[in-house]
Amino acid sequence: MNWILASGSPRRRELLEMLGVPNLTIRPAKGPERATPGAGPEQTVRELALHKAQEVAQAFAQSGDVVIGADTIVVLDGQVLGKPHDEAHALAMLTALSGREHHVYTGVAVLQDGRALVQVEDTAVWFRNASEGELRRYIATGEPMDKAGAYGIQGRGGLLVSRIEGDYTNVVGLPIVRLASMLAQFGVTVL
Repeated sequence: MNWILASGSPRRRELLEMLGVPNLTIRPAKGPERATPGAGPEQTVRELALHKAQEVAQAFAQSGDVVIGADTIVVLDGQVLGKPHDEAHALAMLTALSGREHHVYTGVAVLQDGRALVQVEDTAVWFRNASEGELRRYIATGEPMDKAGAYGIQGRGGLLVSRIEGDYTNVVGLPIVRLASMLAQFGVTVL
C-alpha cells in the first residue's frame, strides 16, 4: 500500500511524515479549483478536497493505495480569505483579522479502491491586536504570501494568534486527529 498526498503543501507533507506514514508520494492536483457557486465554507472545502483526491487517484493510484486530498480556507465574517495576490492584499487581510475571531475550515478526503470518505474540520482562531508596523514586518518575511488568510500559525504568523479553539493542525492545513479517525474507517491505523 502506498500513500499519495494530492497536495503540494509542504506543511501537509510534514504532518504526514510526522505521523510516520510509509511510502508517501506527493502528487499535487493540477485541475482548477471549483466549488458550487454560493456554497458555504464547509461544502466548499468538502468539494475541493474530494475533487483533488479523485483527480490524483484516477491518474496515479493502484489497488490498495490511500489517496489523501485536502483544502483549507480562512473565513472572516462569511468572507473567504484566500492567498494574497500581493503585499497590499496581505496587509488588508491581516489588518481585517487583527483583534478578531475567524474560522479555518479544512476539508479532508480519503480514497481507497473506489471508496471515499470526506469530512470537514472547523477551528476558531483569535488574532491579537497587531500594529501596522508589526504586520508590515511580518509581510516582509515573505511567509504570508502562499497561505490562506495571509498567515502561517506554525511560523512567525503564530505571533499574531492569541488563542485557538479546536485542532491546531487544522490551522496548519491538515487535521491529523480527524484524518486518523477517517483512516481507521478504512482499517488503516497510524498509531
